Amino acid sequence: MRTRTRVVAVDIGSVQRPSKFAWAAFDAPDRDLADQGTDPATAVAALAAGIDSGRPAILLLESPMAVPVPSTAGDGWQSLGKARDGEGNRPFSAGAGAGVLATGLVQGSWMLRLLAETVPAVTVTTRFAVWHGGDAQLLLGEAFVSGTGKPVLAGSDQHAADAAAAGLAMLDRLDAGEPFTSDVRCAPHGAFNLLAAMACWAGLHLDPDEIRDDILVIRACPALTS
Repeated sequence: MRTRTRVVAVDIGSVQRPSKFAWAAFDAPDRDLADQGTDPATAVAALAAGIDSGRPAILLLESPMAVPVPSTAGDGWQSLGKARDGEGNRPFSAGAGAGVLATGLVQGSWMLRLLAETVPAVTVTTRFAVWHGGDAQLLLGEAFVSGTGKPVLAGSDQHAADAAAAGLAMLDRLDAGEPFTSDVRCAPHGAFNLLAAMACWAGLHLDPDEIRDDILVIRACPALTS
């Protein structure tokens, strides 16, 4: 990945003090933190700074951002609420997943609305091929951060560590080049793309047909450091 890309990864969580919300920004292919923070407004500012400089950009939200909707044929209703492929024992519909999904909808929509007001001309997609081909400047995706013990990066709290881990995992994928696939999928069920719905609501330039697309989900585990 030779083109410098602004990657902003967000750990969704309460913004009340002490904040459980954190974000980390990287300028790929560099792996050093470009910036970090603990509120949605500064996360959008960091993303907008990359976009304003003309660079491609990626925003990852650590929250379920696409949900599976099974077929209405036969007994398809029996699959309602079951985990997405790749989630394992952390389904989007269970306690923690459902809670962060609701929080992510609110915080993600707010952030995208602020982005639309800050950089009104930005083009957005949830389709990696569209973004990689240069037909959209900003790629929206989901981060899935998990791991036994959830070790914390030196000098960071858990939320900052999760955000940094998600950003670094995205950099790893970009370095590896195409093709790469999503780590979590709604398929074989239909997908309700919440990222696309939020982007349309926010007034961003995105193909509304993406609302039925699966999205890119990047799995990460915070690295243990000394």
